[in-house]
Amino acid sequence: MHLFRHMKSLFGSASILFFFAVVFVNCRPKTSTSANEWREYLGGPDRNHYSALEEINPSNVDQLAVAWEYHTQDSGQVQCNPIIVNGVLYAMTASAQPFALDAATGKEIWRIRDTASVKWYGTIRGVSYWEDKEDKRILYTKESSLYAVDALTGMPVMSFGEGGHVSLASGLGEMAKNKFVISNTPGAVYEDLIIMPLRLSEGNDAAPGYVQAFDIRSGKIAWVFKTIPHPGELGYDTWPPNAYQDSTIGAANNWSGMAVDHGRGIVFVPTGSAAFDFYGGNRTGDNLFANTLLALDAKTGKRLWHFQMVHHDILDRDAPAPPNLLTVNHDGKRIDAVAQVTKQGYVFLFNRETGEPLFPIEEVPVPASDVPGEVASATQPRPVKPLPYARQTFAENDISPYAANREELIQILRKSRSEGPFTPLSRQGTVIFPGLDGGAEWGGTAVDPEGIMYVNSNEMAWLISLDTISMKEKNALLFTGEEIYSAYCTTCHGKERGGNKASGFPELQHVGDRQTRENVMTLLNGGKGMMPAFKQLSDQQKKNLVAFLYGDRQAAKPDKKEPGPTKPVEGQKKDYKISGYTKFLDQDGYQAIGPPWGTLNAIDLNTGEYVWKIPYGESPALAAKGIPQTGSESYGGPVITASGLLFIAGTKDQKFRAYDKKTGNLLWETTLPAAAYATPSTYSANGKQYIVMACGGTKLGSPKGDSYVAFALPD
Repeated sequence: MHLFRHMKSLFGSASILFFFAVVFVNCRPKTSTSANEWREYLGGPDRNHYSALEEINPSNVDQLAVAWEYHTQDSGQVQCNPIIVNGVLYAMTASAQPFALDAATGKEIWRIRDTASVKWYGTIRGVSYWEDKEDKRILYTKESSLYAVDALTGMPVMSFGEGGHVSLASGLGEMAKNKFVISNTPGAVYEDLIIMPLRLSEGNDAAPGYVQAFDIRSGKIAWVFKTIPHPGELGYDTWPPNAYQDSTIGAANNWSGMAVDHGRGIVFVPTGSAAFDFYGGNRTGDNLFANTLLALDAKTGKRLWHFQMVHHDILDRDAPAPPNLLTVNHDGKRIDAVAQVTKQGYVFLFNRETGEPLFPIEEVPVPASDVPGEVASATQPRPVKPLPYARQTFAENDISPYAANREELIQILRKSRSEGPFTPLSRQGTVIFPGLDGGAEWGGTAVDPEGIMYVNSNEMAWLISLDTISMKEKNALLFTGEEIYSAYCTTCHGKERGGNKASGFPELQHVGDRQTRENVMTLLNGGKGMMPAFKQLSDQQKKNLVAFLYGDRQAAKPDKKEPGPTKPVEGQKKDYKISGYTKFLDQDGYQAIGPPWGTLNAIDLNTGEYVWKIPYGESPALAAKGIPQTGSESYGGPVITASGLLFIAGTKDQKFRAYDKKTGNLLWETTLPAAAYATPSTYSANGKQYIVMACGGTKLGSPKGDSYVAFALPD
């Protein structure tokens, strides 16, 4: 105590706390092997969600109990998969505040608290770790920047970029200026580089989704791979000639994460769709390198090989998760492979070095578009093996037997297009199945050393039509808040501002009861969760929209400094917008299609055959009526261990479950303090195995939470 007082008089209390934080972390017992850790997003650079730990096993898993709980005091959806390095757990809060905990006790070591009155909320899925001797860094994203901080103290690395951060748009060029550019997913680290995923707008205001590598020491751009090719580059002829400089064409970005083969120096990058997501009349052609698995030289960004999984995507069929790196027995040989799951329920499996498919891939005919100006691809690739883990068709006999308004749903289906997983959107309405969140999701898939893949799959239908954008909308003649809301907000929040709870979009009729005007303006400027930033709107338009949402009688007067609306240009080509992100549900809010609505699958990638398949998740209200397990939507992937366990959460019912990975039999379940839409992490600290979950809630209308909960066996 005398020492503390003496140092306080010299340096002040804040400096002393900083000093003891450094000493505490450096004096901690160090784990002996990386098998005890969870050093990277989803467990490692292979993204296999696998741990060699065996303390928790099928014979004792039912004894698991809460070991510690850390409350962030920052509630809201958290999709974070924590990393654990040298006995320290690193993760993020709902408002993108990074923190470090003692992994054995949950005691806070450091945290970067946001002192701003209006906080940034984003669905951040984790952080990245890098070290070189005594230089240890945590890299994370917030808003449109990539940050680097000292892993031991949380202090900014001032030599990184400008005072510890760089713009995520650094390598995107002029086409990204003033556009929405953020990242939800941790970057992939290779040597001294971090290769960053990007989340962009999905409309015709999207930035180009180039793949960028940043130097971790300096923050400078090391290389850029252009996913929308420029003249003379491979793939240029799969777009219109001016696509690379067309401000209405963008995206083709990686948002879900990447995998790294450190031995070969290859980064595997799955990309998403080109924007606008649902209409491609201005981007005719296959649109390489959108919807593509890219194998790039991790040092230089040079393309080594690629495979396009969807041609000319007009259904938002972007790759939803990082690929998995594994080794399989194929035709009597051990082959290092890369596997990529998809929203349509396919697993593509390739030789990691050559890109050769390990199971045949067929080009199958798919339906044509009936929307003027659209030219859908005549065929799409489909692997012969494994068979899809999600159903591919939705016919009348698939309508749920539990729907009270079954006949009404049949009539809706008869009026809509429903011709398989690549049925284009139409004016009368199209059933998208598997849905926009169908098949695999961003939580990723687990793979064990035996080559068995474990994937949770959603089976839900969405019902969406294409509507023509009016000349008034197209030429920015919107002024009143009601006009702006009608043009930009009804798709998600409804014409009457009632929201869409089943799809995760809140009602806005009473937004003033829970949000200040300043917060709403910040959301319009920066985006949040699934909502992009509305940088295409002027400041005055945003003010008028906020005024409308808060019930002001008269919109604010025009700002004289701003230019007036442009004159309509007659004869322009028609553009389209979707009717809304609407799930096809019965009158009680359940899926219109019959169960299962979610499954858990074990697939042997050596043979392409299924080991087991079970419904995953349940609807408590239906279960109470004696209806068998229906399965449900799930977000967040599984973790598997060498002891033979599979851990998974991700459902609205707030359950955390453990299964026998060999059989799919349920061994243990518990109720979490809030639903956990994230992938768990498992590690060993001080000789004890833990498994930790981020419990944030709010998705699918579930109650919000603010905690990280760690489970362990009793002493």
